[in-house]
Amino acid sequence: MRKPIFDMNIFAERRKQLGQQIQGGALIVASHPEYIRNHDVHFPYRQDSNLFYLTGWEEPESVLIYRPGCNPETVMFTRRRDQERETWDGFRYGPEGCEKEFKIEKAYPIDEFQKVAPSLLKEVDRIYYRQYKNEHMDKEMEAVLQTVKQLQGRTGFGLLSIHDADTLIGEMRLVKSEYELTQLREACEISAQGHIAAMRFTRPGVTERQVQGVLAHQFFMRGSARDGYYPIVASGNNGTTLHYNFNDQVCKDGELLLIDAGAEYNYYTGDITRTYPVNGKFTDEQARVYEAVLKVQKAIIDFVKPGIVFKDMHDMGTSLLTDAMLELGLLSGRKEDIIQASIQKKYYPHGIGHWLGMDVHDAGLYFKKNEPRPIEANMCFTVEPGLYIPANDTSAPAKYRGIGIRIEDNIRVTSSGAENMTSSVPKEMSDIEKIVGK
Repeated sequence: MRKPIFDMNIFAERRKQLGQQIQGGALIVASHPEYIRNHDVHFPYRQDSNLFYLTGWEEPESVLIYRPGCNPETVMFTRRRDQERETWDGFRYGPEGCEKEFKIEKAYPIDEFQKVAPSLLKEVDRIYYRQYKNEHMDKEMEAVLQTVKQLQGRTGFGLLSIHDADTLIGEMRLVKSEYELTQLREACEISAQGHIAAMRFTRPGVTERQVQGVLAHQFFMRGSARDGYYPIVASGNNGTTLHYNFNDQVCKDGELLLIDAGAEYNYYTGDITRTYPVNGKFTDEQARVYEAVLKVQKAIIDFVKPGIVFKDMHDMGTSLLTDAMLELGLLSGRKEDIIQASIQKKYYPHGIGHWLGMDVHDAGLYFKKNEPRPIEANMCFTVEPGLYIPANDTSAPAKYRGIGIRIEDNIRVTSSGAENMTSSVPKEMSDIEKIVGK
């Protein structure tokens, strides 16, 4: 029997905490669909974050039903053991192994979900389930709920109310425990070392793909299971495309290289962006834009403390970056009018950051009861201002065209300020110039 690599007590404790909020109800969380191309080509599988968060379970074709206060409380539906399929695809725990190794009270084969689930759900008064996330599972749930109605003698549609499971679990995931912070800091440090290695490797003539390979090598060698997201390795004008992902061009002398990449470690991910000159020396024009962005990023990180709201950071980023656009001659006019008309979005079209954790754009609400929520200690997020001036933008000064710069760090809110978990990656121009190509 293959032993799980995670401490199952962590997941049992999370279920216990969640159960205090949903007494009388049932939570249903399904696995991500398995991605298979051409019938027999499998891609590496990554479990749904919420299912892993509550169980530590990593196999596809699985469903958790959690009914706090009922007997049994935790029920899983999993794939059966299958010697032939395991010969091709690898070990399966099966229902028996799920019970034995994962602190799950009762497990059934996944093909019995429609038969068994109704009897489990007839005892509850509400369900927490994320609709429209898994089309196959939605159809299974529709059939199960019809059977539950018949068992309960319900006559009105929707009497067994359905609530959003992702919001419920997302609020739990938003404030990180010490265990989670340990995993996230390690993900950030692995990511940081990958960026440093990429800086050292970069020089004119290497390709974006080769730089991506350096990142991947560092991530895997330091214990990462996978990228936290597909990396952006964008040289020259490619850096003005926010989600550039071709990564197939040659890095040229005189250009900048923008890398947005992060490693995942134990289901937690870093998310770092650095921009630096391919030849290791900023031009005067590149330096002016870079320093403008860096100044904004530092100001926002210094602003972070418990009690502020995320919207304040967004607004601060917009205001300061608009000042920079005016100083650089990218825009003209009154700042207030520019922001009112959203003209600044031409060069800064995104927000200042996002929650960070198990997913790169992590779970958690930014607003509660239609009001911006105050940030709290041990919430984690990115701070990532940028300026993007496309080469074909004839309205911009010619000397700045083709410059795209983003600087992104990963921040934990402390009791009085901020911890920068990715500070080991150089971002001062003088420090960058000492390391690129060395």
